[in-house]
Formats: sequence, C-alpha cells, structure tokens
Amino acid sequence: MEGRLSKKALITGITGQDGSYLAELLLAEGYEVIGVVRRSSSENFERISHIQDRLTLVSGDLHDGVSLIRIIQDFRPQEVYNLAAQSFVQTSWIQPVLTGESTALGVTRVLDAVRLVDQDIRFYQASSSEMFGKVQDVPQREETPFYPRSPYGVAKVYGHWITVNYRESYDMHASSGILFNHESPRRGLEFVTRKVTHAAARIKLGLASELRLGNLDAQRDWGFAGDYVRAMWLMLQQDQPDDYVIATGETHPVRELVEIAFDTVGLHWEDYVVIDPAFLRPAEVDLLVGDPSKAQRVLGWKREMDFPTLVETMVTSDLAALQS
Repeated sequence: MEGRLSKKALITGITGQDGSYLAELLLAEGYEVIGVVRRSSSENFERISHIQDRLTLVSGDLHDGVSLIRIIQDFRPQEVYNLAAQSFVQTSWIQPVLTGESTALGVTRVLDAVRLVDQDIRFYQASSSEMFGKVQDVPQREETPFYPRSPYGVAKVYGHWITVNYRESYDMHASSGILFNHESPRRGLEFVTRKVTHAAARIKLGLASELRLGNLDAQRDWGFAGDYVRAMWLMLQQDQPDDYVIATGETHPVRELVEIAFDTVGLHWEDYVVIDPAFLRPAEVDLLVGDPSKAQRVLGWKREMDFPTLVETMVTSDLAALQS
C-alpha cells in the first residue's frame, strides 16, 4: 500500500478465465482493479459478475493504441497485466491475421502506452507454452528455444520478445509468464479440458450421447488457473523483471483427462468417446511439460491443486450448472 491509497492494477482480458481469477486475487490484496473490456454486441461478464460491483470497467481495445494510452493516463495504475488475446489455437488457423493483430501487435500497443505515460508502471505479459511447439528440450525451461507450431504460437513469440525488447531498451519493469495449460470451471467450452468435463456432465444427465475428440495421445502439462494467476502477481512484486515458466512439471495425455472426467460421473469413457479426424491439428504439439523450478526458487510459487482434483472440480461444476 502507498500511504492511505491502495494500489491500482489494470487488466486487459478481465472477462476471460485468467482475468477473473486475477481480479479476485488483486481485490483480496487490497487493489483497486480496472478492467479493459471491448465494446461488443454481446458483452459477456459471466466470469466476473460476482465481483463486478467492485471493479471499474472501461472500454478499450488492443487494436486501438489511443484507447490504451487514454485509459492508462486516466487511471495511472502501478501495475498492468496484459491477458487479452485471441487465445484459442484452433481459431488461429482460421483467423491468422486477426490473431497476429491482437496476440502479437496488441502487446506492442500496450507496452507503448505504458512507456509513453509512465515507464515506472510494472507490466506483465501472458506468454504461452505454445511458443515451444515442436519442443527442443524436455522439460521446457526459460532457456528452451521457441519453435511455435501454430499462428497463435508464432504471435505469442512476438509478444514475448517485444516485451523483452522494451524491458532492455527502455529499462521497463516488464515480465513474462510462460504459462503452460491452466484450466478451471471458467475455461471456455472450446478448450479440450472443458469440452471433456462438460460433455461428461451432459452425458451423465442424458443430455448428450457421445463426445468427439481428436488425438487422445497428445500430452499436456495442466494446472489450475487460480494457482497460475498468483504467479503473475508475484512476478510484479519482484525488484527485477524477468521471465518465468509456470507449470506443474507433470504431463498427462488427453486420454487420462477423459478417464478421470467420466469416472467422476460413474461412466466408462470408451462407451461414449468417438475419435474424429476433424479435431486433429494441421501441426500437432506432442509433448509440452514445463520446469517451474525457477518460479519456485525465485518467486516462492508452487501449485496447490493437483490434476485429478482439477478435473473432478470442473466436472462437478458443470454438473451443478446444468442442473440449476
């Protein structure tokens, strides 16, 4: 705290999974939280509805640098968390230019707005394990070379390196979290974890009869989003900015995700899952597993929720929502 004034934090992407959990964390830490939201015909505040009266929501867009400068000038936050992006890998194949505009150039616009208004503002960039893509090392560390395998991954590499560039060129406190897959009951239905947990719940309730999936052997390092946003905040509390891999250090195949989800509702997954080639990626990422030892050592961060508990929590939440 600074005297009697609470710290201010600005979050782009506040209506997303990570934005909502981060907003909760910052409010609990006594921050005033400002969220940037895009003007759209169908505003979706579902993930932040329970805290919306404690937030300041302002209209802005990563495609519009002027709007970002104005917001930062008006609110003068001490911390800016850039979580907004076109964040779905599959969509990036269909809309590669849009993905580049928001997920790559959008980062530059936020960084430039911070630089122009107040270079002392601390900045967090949401980097991604998809930057590793065709992995050059197992497990992946901060020093592992990037080899992205999707337009989304390529855009995230740009966002990551422009953050490093501004940090080194302008002496800005700009850090990136290279976050591996992180899930929760607030995950979008287009992501495989939520697709699986939601389908298991629907099938249990007689609302669906099958689940169509692609590569069951693809492996991911899956953690809980609520744990991962704590790492974001810890990065901006350090004296020096840096980049950190945030992961569990464990890998699980999609098949295991499916098994746990269906076990949670007392069903045998083999009776309901259909392999559909339409869900196979043009270029698959086979084995992503992160080494979080630097974050554990420097930030004192560790994950709290294990993988089976995460999947069970998501299925239980989906059951409750479908029955309400």
